[in-house]
Amino acid sequence: MTTPIWSLLAFAVWTIAVLLAGIGIRRWSLILTGNAQLTDFPADTVHGSPAYRRAVRAHANCVENLPMFGAIVFAISASGVASPTIDTLAVVFLIARVCQSLVHMLLLETNTTVLVRFSFFFAQIIVMLWLAGEVVRHATA
Repeated sequence: MTTPIWSLLAFAVWTIAVLLAGIGIRRWSLILTGNAQLTDFPADTVHGSPAYRRAVRAHANCVENLPMFGAIVFAISASGVASPTIDTLAVVFLIARVCQSLVHMLLLETNTTVLVRFSFFFAQIIVMLWLAGEVVRHATA
């Protein structure tokens, strides 16, 4: 497998890990200890601690960005483009994604942490655009 495909797989696994660690463990611990019912977690109502709500948003952000990265990795794979630059960018994307999620879930929301989190998100956007540009550049060469 190529580095971009490994990065896509790792992103998918990370998304599942954020779901399980950030949301699942909290919900099931409340349910199993009798402190909550299965129906106590409606999707359209704000509930839970600030840390829980940040974990929900971190997971949603992973879910929102996974298809975009997946489409770009698909284009890389389908075009047969390979280069050290593409490999490096795929790894940088994954690192930025994990760091963004960790900042979102583990740190209190302040102006500084929001700026740091946004910086990791912005890095991912730049990397995805760069990767797409690399596909186009190689495909038209």
